[in-house]
Amino acid sequence: MENNNEKGVTLVDISKEMRGAYLQYSMSVIVGRALPDVRDGLKPVHRRVLFAQSEMNNRSNRPYLKSARVVGDVIGKYHPHGDSAVYETMVRMAQDFSLRYPLEDGQGNFGSIDGDSAAAMRYTEIRMTHLAEELLADIEKETIPFGPNYDDSLEIPLVLPAKFPNLLVNGSTGIAVGMATNIPPHNLGEVIDGCIHLINNPTAQLEDLLQFIKGPDFPSAGVIAGREGILQAYKKGRGIISLKGVAEVVSVKDREEIIITEIPYQVNKAKLIESMADLVRDKQIEGISDIRDESSREGMRIVVVLKRGENASVILNRLYKFTQLQTSFGIIMLALDAKNQPVTFDLKGMLEAFIDHRRDVVTKRCIFELKKALERAHILEGLKKALDHIEEVIKTIRASKEANAAREALMEKFEFSERQAVAILEMRLQRLTGLERDKIIAELAELQKQIDWLRFVLADVSEIYKIIVGELEEIKKRFADPRRTQITGDLSDIEDEDLIADEDMVVTVTNTGLIKRMPTAEYRVQKRGGKGLKGMETKEEDYVTDLFSASTKTMLLVFTDKGKVYWCKVHKLPLGSRTSKGKSLANVVQLANGESVRAILPVDEFNDKQFVVMLTEKGIIKKTSLDSFANPRTAGIIALTTDLDDGVIAVKISDGQSDIFIATKEGMSIRFNENDVREMGRTARGVKAITLAKDDSVVAMEVLEKNTTDTILMVTSKGYGKRSETSEYRIQSRGGVGIITQKTTDKVGVVIGTKKVSEKHELILSTDNGQVIRMKMSDISILGRNTQGVRLINIDEKDETVTGVAVVEDDHSEEAVVVPEGEKH
Repeated sequence: MENNNEKGVTLVDISKEMRGAYLQYSMSVIVGRALPDVRDGLKPVHRRVLFAQSEMNNRSNRPYLKSARVVGDVIGKYHPHGDSAVYETMVRMAQDFSLRYPLEDGQGNFGSIDGDSAAAMRYTEIRMTHLAEELLADIEKETIPFGPNYDDSLEIPLVLPAKFPNLLVNGSTGIAVGMATNIPPHNLGEVIDGCIHLINNPTAQLEDLLQFIKGPDFPSAGVIAGREGILQAYKKGRGIISLKGVAEVVSVKDREEIIITEIPYQVNKAKLIESMADLVRDKQIEGISDIRDESSREGMRIVVVLKRGENASVILNRLYKFTQLQTSFGIIMLALDAKNQPVTFDLKGMLEAFIDHRRDVVTKRCIFELKKALERAHILEGLKKALDHIEEVIKTIRASKEANAAREALMEKFEFSERQAVAILEMRLQRLTGLERDKIIAELAELQKQIDWLRFVLADVSEIYKIIVGELEEIKKRFADPRRTQITGDLSDIEDEDLIADEDMVVTVTNTGLIKRMPTAEYRVQKRGGKGLKGMETKEEDYVTDLFSASTKTMLLVFTDKGKVYWCKVHKLPLGSRTSKGKSLANVVQLANGESVRAILPVDEFNDKQFVVMLTEKGIIKKTSLDSFANPRTAGIIALTTDLDDGVIAVKISDGQSDIFIATKEGMSIRFNENDVREMGRTARGVKAITLAKDDSVVAMEVLEKNTTDTILMVTSKGYGKRSETSEYRIQSRGGVGIITQKTTDKVGVVIGTKKVSEKHELILSTDNGQVIRMKMSDISILGRNTQGVRLINIDEKDETVTGVAVVEDDHSEEAVVVPEGEKH
């Protein structure tokens, strides 16, 4: 709505006016600032900087010029914006860690990968690189369109001729209004090979181009993990790739070091190191004693020094997970097409746009060169004709009163064109010699060959493409270099088990969630009733709660009180000694906030003929097929839906035909057939296994196979224990109150664990004071179920309690080994 009132004020609809104004602003940002042109890969500011340098003759073979001088020319003639914006553009084009192939050759401080800013423009000097000149080659031959500058006083190029596909080679990043672009850099040689293949095979598909263009190639190198994101970007114009730094583990004296030699693209090295130090300080990553930046002119080198006995692969994975040593790069292949419209290109479309541009440039160049050749040939033909009639020409000129009359006389008498007549009049006397005449004839012959060739090329577009291919091959020969960025499969799926020895380990877990693995041989055999040797150094409030035997290649299913399960391989646990503290479980598996580990289940093989039996403190039991847990997920999955006041207490593997034995804290037990518990899905709640007294709770569960000769081991908190025959426990119905299995008194304590054992087993007990003892199972008496048992370990009656019970295979040792001198017993 528009309306003119008497005072000359125009009334407009504000919503319509706002839409129109914002649309104009949006298009101005999109076309004039934020998005690159698909043809030359440049935004207007980059194009203007390079053109200004070309006009100033600030080329690679000329002396450097002060950056301030170039910036002044750019903002004064072509780019009416702030000088800092122009200088920052020049700086980035000179940084070899920002551009894969820099377009500026800078002298002085142009910033660093640590985020240091460049020196002021008055201190630095600059000139174009050889490669940048190839973007401007033939610009003087009417190959590209020009337009007026901001005040219509000069003409500036709207696009550069660009002999190579700069947009793919150097990439581009920009945020416009309502859209953004993020194109990664690529290897020059690979992109040129892809272009040449597409020129020779216009119907080539993406699969064909991928034989040449493997993926992005970043100036800071690194590793691209997985090809899916690359394929999506090349196919649809959008994709996300995972980019990792490169690190290796080296052994130095008695410890290991992680040496980082490459980091992901656009990651600030100084901030990366700072974030590592923060994680170490906050104890999110443990096991690091020092971080040093030893980078130099020779290359990048970040040294992460580990503490003795730490697992380097686990710490490196934590660095990948919690720092920018691993990042994602979102590819958006958005650019302006030849009509200045923003378009999301796929790989083939981007290459085709460049090839079409080069075809236009080469065609216009040939037309320009043909025009110049014809003009020169025309002049030479006039000079040759004049030399053939030189006496008459001289006579005609001498007879004329002035130059204009001489020109008219020559044109009338000899039928010269005006341009020929002018050239004859301007001809120097030395051209009258015989040698000069021969030069004219030779030059004319060469020009005629050039004219014939140019006409032949312009008549056949395939010849144009041959020229483009030849020029691309020349660019590749001069400037291409080897790929820097490696492309691998998804690194999160790579396992290094082939490099891990299959060894038996003892895994310990403490009350505060510290975990470690140790060779079984660390624990020597002692006689029943011994004091035990000093095990893990624990804090006053910490103590060992779980201790079991497993192979280095065993998969651990880690169950939490919230009913979730996580995965971890034993060989990825930190390797420690008897006296080392271990490392937080939070550094091994990605637990959710507020979760605590309640059970860890070692699994060697997943199949559908076995089941995971889960039991809670409140006596709720559930059975789920083992193969339901065969697909590891970093964030874990729900294994059992529990009540808010309940939590998982035990998890076992069964064959589906066994008996379930459950023991409670107050010495009650129940045995029932596993078939009483039907198979359920992962998220089910389960059914009642035992009816508990008011203050009682479940402490352990065992799976008893049919016709077993094993015995049931009971261990109490005050260090008492016994073995009982399984026949002592009759089969009852699921959900009953059960029968007495252990007398509990102040002297004996409460039941803290029960295990299914045989004569071939050995027992390892641990206390909340860090004391550990190992003994032969044959040293433990077989008694009736309704007895208090015998003393297994001497402990402090007041302050110490047994907290961990583990059973391992007998290693056939005859006697206890000698404890190192000075170590406590």
